[in-house]
Amino acid sequence: MQTWPGSHFAGRHVLAEFSGVEPALADDADRLRDILAGALTSSGATVCGMIDKRFEPHGVTILALLAESHASIHSYPEYGAMFVDVFTCGDTADAERAVALLGQGVGASKTNVRTVFRGAGKQMLDPIAPGLSHYWQLSDVMCERHTEFQHVMIGKTAQGIGLFIDGACQSTEVSQLVYHEALLVPALLLAPQLQRVLVIGSGEGVVSQLAVAAGATHVDHVDIDREVVRLCAEHLPYGYTVPELSRAERGLGPIKMHYRDGWDFVAETVEPYDIVVLDCTDEGAEPAQHNRLYGADFLRRCKSIGGVVVSQAGCPTIWRNDGLNRSWQHFTETFHSVVYFGSDEHEWAFLSGIAGPLADPVGVMRSRLPTLRYRPRTIDAPSLAASTVPPHALRNPAR
Repeated sequence: MQTWPGSHFAGRHVLAEFSGVEPALADDADRLRDILAGALTSSGATVCGMIDKRFEPHGVTILALLAESHASIHSYPEYGAMFVDVFTCGDTADAERAVALLGQGVGASKTNVRTVFRGAGKQMLDPIAPGLSHYWQLSDVMCERHTEFQHVMIGKTAQGIGLFIDGACQSTEVSQLVYHEALLVPALLLAPQLQRVLVIGSGEGVVSQLAVAAGATHVDHVDIDREVVRLCAEHLPYGYTVPELSRAERGLGPIKMHYRDGWDFVAETVEPYDIVVLDCTDEGAEPAQHNRLYGADFLRRCKSIGGVVVSQAGCPTIWRNDGLNRSWQHFTETFHSVVYFGSDEHEWAFLSGIAGPLADPVGVMRSRLPTLRYRPRTIDAPSLAASTVPPHALRNPAR
């Protein structure tokens, strides 16, 4: 992901609240000046000058003039707290990094950070194949964070509000239901019964909600990144609301939220599931922790606890089908029956694996569709037949 260079006048304004700061430090102008200057220069900013003012009986205000704009601290020693704002124009200085370093420097035990993008939104390039990229224009960035695991951005696009992870679009208002139904509905129709569902990834929460709407009485939702899931609930107009997520985090209702590594959760699980759903960010070319969730070893573990195992499997287009080819190989090596579903209105394909033989999967799905408690809005009986033929390259690997 990269910002389109020179495309607009824009800036990044990071607002932060720090608490748990040692009161003596919060009242020491000289030390705070040094810490602020170090955080700013380490983040690429050019400090042109600084002034400070100490108040009686306590409290300090520090202003830093930057070549990129400005930064300030307003401290409240009696509360062990301070307000911080850093505003930078252009791409040379990282305002979010400056605030993070400042929080570390003052020893804040708790930080609340909000980023506001000023100017004409943001343009992004998402490389999808050699020499080929998706270009996204965001009219407004609602939030942007570097979590412990990944970079997340939620913003307004021409397709509605969308979620971006590490620069790649995960979902938008316009297309999210097409994607989530293509992922889950075939598995719902292939499962002989529907009571227990395990969802790994899919941080928006839509899949868990659809499973409950279809009749599941218990859904374990596992995602390693607590911050991303909560940001989705706060900003996305689909999936969990903040109150719904709070209930799931407390295990109140059919959905129970677990902030854990999916690999470890499956390794420790002993109870079976009717459906196991794998919906992680794309398998990367570079080594990454989540890549192992696409491998044959993890599929075998899921097979041992799941009646139907379904996964986002990649894209069938010839210029970016390496991921689908690998997923097809892993699924066909692991499961007796593999059902392909390529969305006719989206770019992604999905694979469902079943341990035992299934002579006519399309017939099974079409026969169960009329009685499914959840009524799909983007899939019907004809699309079940049309979308379950794997690409020619998968059926004829030696072509």
